[in-house]
Amino acid sequence: MIPAVLVAGTHSGVGKTTVVLGMMAALRRRGHVVAPFKVGPDFIDPSHHAAICGRPSRNLDTFMMGEGGVRRSFARGVGGADVAVIEGVMGLYDGLDSTEVASSAHVAKALGAPVLLVMNVHGTSRSAAAMALGYASYDPGVKISGLVLNRVGSERHRSLLEEALAPLGIPILASLPRRGEITLPSRHLGLQMGFESRHDLDALADFIEENADLDGILDLGCEVPASETEAEPEQEAQTVPDLEGERIRIAIAYDEAFCFYYAENFEVLRRLGATIEFFSPIRDPLPEADGLYLGGGYPELYAGPLEESPTRREIKKAAESGMPVYGECGGLMYLCESVVSKDGDSENKMAGVLPASTTMTGRLQALGYVEGDVVSENPVVARGSAIRGHEFHYSKMDCARDARFAYRFRRGKGIDGNKDGLLEHETLGSYLHTHFSTFPVERFVASCRRYRRS
Repeated sequence: MIPAVLVAGTHSGVGKTTVVLGMMAALRRRGHVVAPFKVGPDFIDPSHHAAICGRPSRNLDTFMMGEGGVRRSFARGVGGADVAVIEGVMGLYDGLDSTEVASSAHVAKALGAPVLLVMNVHGTSRSAAAMALGYASYDPGVKISGLVLNRVGSERHRSLLEEALAPLGIPILASLPRRGEITLPSRHLGLQMGFESRHDLDALADFIEENADLDGILDLGCEVPASETEAEPEQEAQTVPDLEGERIRIAIAYDEAFCFYYAENFEVLRRLGATIEFFSPIRDPLPEADGLYLGGGYPELYAGPLEESPTRREIKKAAESGMPVYGECGGLMYLCESVVSKDGDSENKMAGVLPASTTMTGRLQALGYVEGDVVSENPVVARGSAIRGHEFHYSKMDCARDARFAYRFRRGKGIDGNKDGLLEHETLGSYLHTHFSTFPVERFVASCRRYRRS
């Protein structure tokens, strides 16, 4: 068992990411091994966690993973760590539609984790107490164990806040002054990725050490057990029983253009008998492999280098030979014919495997959770399966008239109305981001094994 805390906000934009990164940096500087986690489907915040903590950050999402999946992921993620820090999503109680599903509160309840609530107190005094009381009493199953007062204007302002909040009995574990110089760079899908940003980690750590009771945060009095039974997923019994001499190689695109992956997806593929070979479609040739997985990311920002790289033709040739290929969002875009800029003044050729072209629009086209059914045979997921995931993109697609699709969504926009999962050869590309704890990729591994034997 290790100390764990979930850092949540009253709403988006209150500064919880800065608080989390500062806490992680300060704890690391003290010599602690920090296990990082992120509530929800986001890829970007976990990349910052990983850059600071030196280990993968795992997503905890009750919609895509269920409560059991969240507990199992947490159990795996805390191995070898001294402390766990979980970054929340949106406001504490904001979930799917009007439910608690996928909210920070839902994850806190699933884990029994204490909540450190970040409040933007700019322009408030007694009203901050009313806000804190409302959040603390809204759901008795959520334990708000401490407060972080962000954007405190002065010492007098801090004193007024402390006086107003004292009757609630919730400890104030940080009072953070307004610091305009501590900002995080962003782009259209959110913050820049962790490997792109150059945080002044000492400044972030100093900011927290000087203005927070870090020892008090570590001593909230609630520890989350890493249960061995929770560490074993139900579907592991479905893995191939005898892998002797049968391990397959799956090439995975992983660079600045393709960087949106859930850490556990790699682990699931390995447990199913795959050896993973990472490569960059910008700089590296396609490795010798039995299958290819292209995650999401920012191919539109690197469209020129991707077009110039001979790897796109190697991938097209491999796909035409029958190699199983799976692409998600950015991977889907790369597998299509071309990417057109939002102003229409440039068009870059992509791999040309799927019969569609992509146009950047400059505005959000889809954001949210997705669920649907697999309605066509494909190399990745069995027909008849129910699927869940997440979509978030600023592009739209123009598909060939005879384009074939594997998915029909009951919730979500997809590529064409409720259709997604574009098919060609043994290639499937989708706007859908999936978590392999519940997305059944056994078929993809089996397809790769058949291709190897052919």
